[in-house]
Amino acid sequence: MSLLVVGLSHRSAPVSVLERASLSVEAQTKLLQDTVAAEPASEGAVLATCNRIELYADVDKFHAGVAELSTLLAQHSGVGLEELTPYLYVHYEDRAVHHMFSVACGLDSMVVGEGQILGQIKDSLARAQETHTAGRLLNDLFQQALRVGKRAHSETGIDRAGQSLVTFGLEQLALGTPVETWARGKKALVIGAGSMSSLSAATLARAGVAEVVVANRTPDRAERLVRILSEGDDTDVTARAVPMTSVPFELTRADVVVSCTGATGLVLTADMVAAGVEGRVETAPVVDLDAVAEEDARESAPPAQPSAEDGCPVDLPTVRPGFSVMGEAAVVGMDAATLEQHGAWAAGSAVDRRDAARGTGPEADAEVIGALAAAASAIGRIPERRRPESVDVPQRPEPVLFLLDLAMPRDVDAAAHRLPGARLVDIESLAEASADAPMAADVDQVRRIVSDEVAAFGAAQRAARITPTVVALRTMAADVVAGEMARLEGRLPGLDDKHRAEITQTVRRVVDKLLHAPTVRVKQLAAEPGGAGYADALRTLFDLDPETVASVSRAEESTEKNAENRGPG
Repeated sequence: MSLLVVGLSHRSAPVSVLERASLSVEAQTKLLQDTVAAEPASEGAVLATCNRIELYADVDKFHAGVAELSTLLAQHSGVGLEELTPYLYVHYEDRAVHHMFSVACGLDSMVVGEGQILGQIKDSLARAQETHTAGRLLNDLFQQALRVGKRAHSETGIDRAGQSLVTFGLEQLALGTPVETWARGKKALVIGAGSMSSLSAATLARAGVAEVVVANRTPDRAERLVRILSEGDDTDVTARAVPMTSVPFELTRADVVVSCTGATGLVLTADMVAAGVEGRVETAPVVDLDAVAEEDARESAPPAQPSAEDGCPVDLPTVRPGFSVMGEAAVVGMDAATLEQHGAWAAGSAVDRRDAARGTGPEADAEVIGALAAAASAIGRIPERRRPESVDVPQRPEPVLFLLDLAMPRDVDAAAHRLPGARLVDIESLAEASADAPMAADVDQVRRIVSDEVAAFGAAQRAARITPTVVALRTMAADVVAGEMARLEGRLPGLDDKHRAEITQTVRRVVDKLLHAPTVRVKQLAAEPGGAGYADALRTLFDLDPETVASVSRAEESTEKNAENRGPG
């Protein structure tokens, strides 16, 4: 059997596809059950976060396993297989282990180095254990991934390379201002009471918000989170729980909103966000009606005609009716020098004539003037050279409501991006922002840790495959010793207990010494790449019964499963 992972993440798929492919807890459970029911797989585990969906399995056939796992992901995500396939990645055996360990260390996270993924891996293992789909391989893999992730964070400065998605999102909302400065004194609304929402509430409380309001469909979970916040020693934040029906009102009070629920539809529509912004608008200032009337009169008055005093070189009384004094049709008959001055005046800039440099002369004057006259005769006017009028572009008002949407699929309507007075940061915008985030030098050290741990894990797994064969060999040797001692007692019925024990111990020592070197060496050889064949060789050389080896494996798996199903460490 071999490890296979099929999945998609923020690195392989756009957020819109990830959003549609997201799996609820119920869907994950059903996917696990269908995975182990499929022919190629004997174990299964799902790692589903806000920016990745991965299915891990122990399979006996690579191609059949890839096809089956891809089909299952498509079926349970609701995204067609043809549409989903271009975004899927596949890792097998050591590459699959390397991928899992990299994920656990935060190297594959949207925010490099974030530690929240460890809790998500732990939850995934617990779910696979609860559904009895995690066997020896996946238990070993996930448990070791947790240890590798903890090692990376304790032995390196990977934490400096990034932070949790919550902190990164708040930094994006703060627009360069330190989060503690930006958040101080604000009122926060947290929608949801799961692990991400709890982390958000705790982060906001530590950042210095004055109040945290928790809204959740299950009141007990919201109350529990409020108690945790209120009893914390490191903050003095005011916390209270409200039902989901109170969210529209709380939007008018909150300065920052964090939403991360498991809802399949929108939790906050654009209309709700707009109402939350409008509900806090202050009373309009008193308007000076006389000043408004005076301004309107100025705007409705006809524009003043340019005059010679304004710097216009045109003799206004000679302008032909129907032509604008700003138009070039008004300059027919001028010489080229005056024409140039008029063009510069119409464009609003000074003229710096350098006749010698420009090569102007009477012939050029006549040509320009003739062309203008011809154009005026043909179309009735010459295109005007006007200075562009300034266009007043209304400035977007400063946001009064900051929203952080960490849910997948999204909780907050994407149309809120366009609402004045609101600033929304969601998974999609976080993905764009994280693409340019700098990576710390410690990342290289973590990569070395991952490589070393992958090699060690592979060696341990290969060695473990031969263990049942070695145990069966030693069991057979013990049976041989017992049989020979029974024959000896038949031949020497008067043998006393002391001598019988001494002979038994001597025979056992001889057998152990004979078996010690080959069994130790075969474990070492089996741990190396390509060492799987040594187990077969051992069974052949000692004529071991395959069923005996299989029964040892089943007994070991049963013992380990009872211990591991108590929960991940």
